[in-house]
Amino acid sequence: MASSKPLARFWEWGKNIVCVGRNYAEHAKEMGSVPPQEPIFFLKPSSAYVREGSPILRPYYCNNLHHEVELGVVIGKRAQAVAQEAAMEHVAGYALCLDMTARDTQEECKKKGLPWTLAKGFSSSCPVSDFVPKEKIPDPHKLKIWLKVNGKLRQEGETSSMIFSIPYLISYISEILTLEEGDLILTGSPKGVGSVQADDEIEAGIRDVLSMRLKIKPSEW
Repeated sequence: MASSKPLARFWEWGKNIVCVGRNYAEHAKEMGSVPPQEPIFFLKPSSAYVREGSPILRPYYCNNLHHEVELGVVIGKRAQAVAQEAAMEHVAGYALCLDMTARDTQEECKKKGLPWTLAKGFSSSCPVSDFVPKEKIPDPHKLKIWLKVNGKLRQEGETSSMIFSIPYLISYISEILTLEEGDLILTGSPKGVGSVQADDEIEAGIRDVLSMRLKIKPSEW
């Protein structure tokens, strides 16, 4: 897929991070929610990106930081009101992603009926792996994603368990907001989300494809 910018470094210039919530039934259950009838999504700013070699910074207001491992879909060409049948033509590739969540803050936001930005959009809340070209993953719905904290397995799930498929998500989201080249869709997290502390090490991966490691540090601001 031809691009005027290097999609292999989409995190340096991509505009939007669109995150899909509760897209695995078991995760919805562990969060005390019912599986959604239609996709739930929210946004992170591009400043949320962080790469292996830099730390995940826990916000100063957060006392319960959670990990959520997810498959990310990198958009390769503009998508507006795209039909499901054509949706995969707009995919350039994939990445492993973490949706880091200030869970205590999120719970307070929910109680007050407030947006989740404080809980989901802080700097370094979206760690991403290297870019994986579309051709290297023939079927993104046949992957196993996993996450360990300090060597202990916390999350492991099959992307075949997604409630809403990738073509459905692209079609649904693109009816509401235009997806641009370099944008990223986080497709939801399997069960097993949990808390991490300062100096913990997260290791996460897509089985037989790639992995990444990042450490948790308290915010310096």
